[in-house]
Amino acid sequence: MNPELIDGLTVKNDSKIVFLIMDGLGGIPVPGKQGTELETARTPNFDRLASSSVCGLLDPVGPGITPGSGPAHFALFGYDPVKNNIGRGLLEAAGIDYPMTDNDLLIRINFATIDSGGIVADRRAGRIDNETNRRICRKLQDGFRKRQDGIEIFFEPVKEHRALLVLRGEGLEEEIRETDPQKTGLKPFDPDALAPEAEKTSRLLNKIISKARGILKDEEKANMLLLRGYSRYRKYPSLQKRFGLNAFAIAAYPMYRGIARLLGMTIAPPVDSIRDEFEMLRKNFSQYDFFFVHLKPTDSRGEDGDFDAKVKVIEEIDSMVPDLTALGPDVLVVTGDHSTPSALASHSWHPVPVLLHAATCRPDKVQRFGEADCLTGGIGRMPMVYLMGLALAHAKRLEKFGA
Repeated sequence: MNPELIDGLTVKNDSKIVFLIMDGLGGIPVPGKQGTELETARTPNFDRLASSSVCGLLDPVGPGITPGSGPAHFALFGYDPVKNNIGRGLLEAAGIDYPMTDNDLLIRINFATIDSGGIVADRRAGRIDNETNRRICRKLQDGFRKRQDGIEIFFEPVKEHRALLVLRGEGLEEEIRETDPQKTGLKPFDPDALAPEAEKTSRLLNKIISKARGILKDEEKANMLLLRGYSRYRKYPSLQKRFGLNAFAIAAYPMYRGIARLLGMTIAPPVDSIRDEFEMLRKNFSQYDFFFVHLKPTDSRGEDGDFDAKVKVIEEIDSMVPDLTALGPDVLVVTGDHSTPSALASHSWHPVPVLLHAATCRPDKVQRFGEADCLTGGIGRMPMVYLMGLALAHAKRLEKFGA
């Protein structure tokens, strides 16, 4: 089924839909534990919801495909993740509300630590703090004030070890190999051209990386740039235009704020804790009809390889569920954008558990919110891109198709 089929079926009403997204929620069983992180966690509130909901598993892109956060989130909101696959550079730029132009090539930076042999020792430079990030970006900007081969170069801080590189000028292409090897113990890759027309951009990026390495050589942690997510600016139809939704996004990390901004959501001011995100939802619940609540720590602890810490985060979120259900959303969806098993310390291809709670749902026999239980649920195993249509249907926001 074409996921855009629902665009012509939407109707407006007063219903409210909440998407509670625990980033990287899915996991895999670990020896000595009681299953995955979600299955090990004590989650009485999620389990209570599951017992009166319809549950299942979602494939963000497709079986066996490990998704990036960008395509996974586009799928969550009903946008084809393959057709709308874009580099994280654009998402990071949108996340910090960077003033983009049609001549920009936007690139996500990971500040990283390399050893004396040029081997990546830490892909995230010890998760440097935001002030260090800002200082290093100023340092790089001072070193690149002059145009390089007629191209303007800008460095913008994002958050922790993440930053944005903007190249502005004519003839820039995004078909470039990412330099991040995605694991430690390897040298960064060269930014090779993946198409003949990208040769100019490749040469420029090689010069930028070499010069930046010299500028950062005295830094203890952030002494190298890893580049990924090359993307040109593009526009997307909003949730308002597609589905008639007045949407509100609550997210701490810039990339997820960027996705929300690209899709026309109103963005909440950034807050510092999970509790603050739930409080932001409460304060704004009367003003909007669709809410995207993004919780990052589940993914961060999974990427750290810390099983127990991810369990603790899930339990913390579960303890706040009564505050959410007290608001009385007509449709509540609880899921993740992808799986980040702590056993792998990275994103994975495993499908993500989901529950959908609504007065209009047909509850299944699932009594516990966990991967193995959700496998038996009424949603079954479904492409994530269809989740939005299912939520709209349960909110009575889709009319009949055909005569």
